Amino acid sequence: MMLHVDNFEMSGNYKMNLWFNNGETVEVDLKNELEGEIFEPLKKPEYFKKAYLNKETGTVEWPNGADFAPEFLLELGKKQTKRSA
Repeated sequence: MMLHVDNFEMSGNYKMNLWFNNGETVEVDLKNELEGEIFEPLKKPEYFKKAYLNKETGTVEWPNGADFAPEFLLELGKKQTKRSA
């Protein structure tokens, strides 16, 4: 089964809750992941909030084409949860 994001919601600046098609749910904080030219606009909170779910690619995207692979988002959420536990 290909992993994809089924739904998401913003949960704070640079944070979002993500629901995946494998039944897992995680919260991710992407503040420290916004490196590189494509992610530069996302450093502005008002632009970050323009995220949307692209059903074709199965992940969260932004109007400039920036996105993160669902596998990366799931692993990041798990890693951040372990670190804060």
